[in-house]
Amino acid sequence: MKIAVAGTGYVGLVAGVCFAEKGHNVTCVDIDEKKVQQLKDGHSPIYEAGLEELMIQNYNEGRINYTVNYADAYKDADAIFIGVGTPEQPDGSANLSFISTVARQIAESVEKNCLVVVKSTVPVGTNDKVEQFIHDFLVNNVRVEVASNPEFLAQGSAVHDTLHAERIIIGTESKWAESILQDIYKPFNIPIVSVNRKSAEMIKYASNDFLALKISYMNDIANLCELVGADIQDVAKGMSYDERIGSKFLNAGIGYGGSCFPKDTKALDYLAKQNGYELKTVQATIDVNKEQKTLLYKKSSRRLITFNGLKVAVLGLTFKPGTDDLREAASLENVPLLLEQGADIYAYDPVGAPNFERIYPEGKNLNGSITYVSDVQEALKNANVCFIFTEWGDIKEITPLMYKELMQTPLVYDGRNIYAVEDMEKVQVEYHSVGRRSVERSILKEAIDNELQTIES
Repeated sequence: MKIAVAGTGYVGLVAGVCFAEKGHNVTCVDIDEKKVQQLKDGHSPIYEAGLEELMIQNYNEGRINYTVNYADAYKDADAIFIGVGTPEQPDGSANLSFISTVARQIAESVEKNCLVVVKSTVPVGTNDKVEQFIHDFLVNNVRVEVASNPEFLAQGSAVHDTLHAERIIIGTESKWAESILQDIYKPFNIPIVSVNRKSAEMIKYASNDFLALKISYMNDIANLCELVGADIQDVAKGMSYDERIGSKFLNAGIGYGGSCFPKDTKALDYLAKQNGYELKTVQATIDVNKEQKTLLYKKSSRRLITFNGLKVAVLGLTFKPGTDDLREAASLENVPLLLEQGADIYAYDPVGAPNFERIYPEGKNLNGSITYVSDVQEALKNANVCFIFTEWGDIKEITPLMYKELMQTPLVYDGRNIYAVEDMEKVQVEYHSVGRRSVERSILKEAIDNELQTIES
């Protein structure tokens, strides 16, 4: 089938490449000529495992192409997928300006019957408006319907999530539209859930917000665990055996980030309020996550007099491993607080550092400074304190003993609960995590203990 895809970000590019991989003839459209040339050269603008290999393979085999000429791409397409961004606005609502731009371009370009499919995450009822908008500006006498087909990919595993999804959601208002989407997805051999458009739109929000709610719930419980002496990892393990709860999204930490959960929780909260309803669970999810992101900074501020002049190791800048995406990352909340306090930050991230440096250039920043380093050990060498914000594999490979040996003061604040408390205690690292007891053995106390042992001997 001949498919056009509007937008070459996470949603559009991954969808287009995966459609080509399944045998469809795909044209991806973007307004940026340099980006289009980059795509033709086989270079992905996003860091995503396995994506470039499929881009190169399908481009060389003629199943996918990239263009800025939207009119040529849309005019004879059987289906046009919209995968452009719907960024969050200050009031929490979704910005639909990119959707409307593409919709008008489609209306002015299509020359045959085609199905327009919105993959972008949009508020409930948006697809109805998109269809009406296209009909308002339609130039040729052709049949155009709009369907909803929300994506459920996770950054870092987007290709796998698309090719091996647990289900495909399609929202249509006619058998004709449903049949086209059934044919497009038949080669994927994945269960298809067919509903109306508004239900499909709501499924996307309800799914993402439920997962965000699980994360905030576990973080809330983790904070209570610290106060009453329980261990959140033991609690999560005990919960996971209940098949009604499951084992996923039970890891406590310093909150969720990325392009989906923060935006989608706020958008659904906004939608509810616009309809005179208060989603109390979603609002609580948002509030808990906001507080959780700076939890470690608050802990460390109670422990230290000041960060001024201290070497601070920051391990991990992206919101999760496997991506270079910084959107809503915990680092963006904590780094400016540390810089304002005069910290000399040495930051490490295997792929996210270039993006972070665009926001905080290397050198003097605010009252402190930031240096980007190429390996974890360089960040830790002679550091006074360490913050772990992202659980990258090479960060997890650092042993507890290495913190003791490399740091001037082995004081570690771990936002991802990478290490066992007991292992840190054995090597005398002062270790603070989330929802577990802290190992608070100061360098001064250690020195006193050693001196007493010397006197006794």
